Amino acid sequence: MPTDDESERGTPILARRCAAEGLGTAFLLAAVVGSGIMGERLAGGNVAVALLANTLATGAALVALILTFGPVSGAHFNPAVTLAVACESGLAWTDVPAYLAGQIVGAFAGVGIADLMFDLPAFSASQHARHGPAQLLSEFVATFGLLTVIWATSRLRSATTVPFAVGAYITAAYWFTASTSFANPAVTVARAASDTFAGISPHDVPGFVVAQLLGAGGATAFMAWLVPSLPRVARRVIARGIERAPARGGRS
Repeated sequence: MPTDDESERGTPILARRCAAEGLGTAFLLAAVVGSGIMGERLAGGNVAVALLANTLATGAALVALILTFGPVSGAHFNPAVTLAVACESGLAWTDVPAYLAGQIVGAFAGVGIADLMFDLPAFSASQHARHGPAQLLSEFVATFGLLTVIWATSRLRSATTVPFAVGAYITAAYWFTASTSFANPAVTVARAASDTFAGISPHDVPGFVVAQLLGAGGATAFMAWLVPSLPRVARRVIARGIERAPARGGRS
């Protein structure tokens, strides 16, 4: 049952929030991996065309999924975002493990479903090497930029702009980073289990995850200094839309 605090604020119980995180992350990975497979098959060997298809599908899916699940869970779909939000008091630390578990399980489910939809084995170790200093720097930059966009739009604009800003940023970051902007530890780990266009060798995963966490931490610290109202706004971002939900049995 919801706690008194949850009932007063209208916040969905943890199980529902985690289900939203899991399903949203699953759809995100299905979009990333599935569009990569489709793009590669239809591009006739033109990697740029395949990447463009992958990029547009991912950016569009992000906008739709954040709009869909944002009012329920905050639509993190990303352990780096969850940890950053918790650091700024936007999410209770006791809720973090459940959020991370939902994201990781959802990520693997999305990868498996995408592969199966294209008649491939659900899981297979990727052979796509993504290593070297340039790749790691790219992941740091991509994740730093992602968190900067999230914090800045939610504080200086309106939380309603976040889905569009995030989708636009990731679409661009696919093309200005050498790594094609994974910027998400759950996405990175799960894509290692798909030997397709969007995959990453399991050996390269640890470096990516460390760079992503450093980028997220750096952006959060920088934005907390740049706009000191961050803790207050972090809580508002999670609750945005939830607090205005109609009471059970009521109508908006």
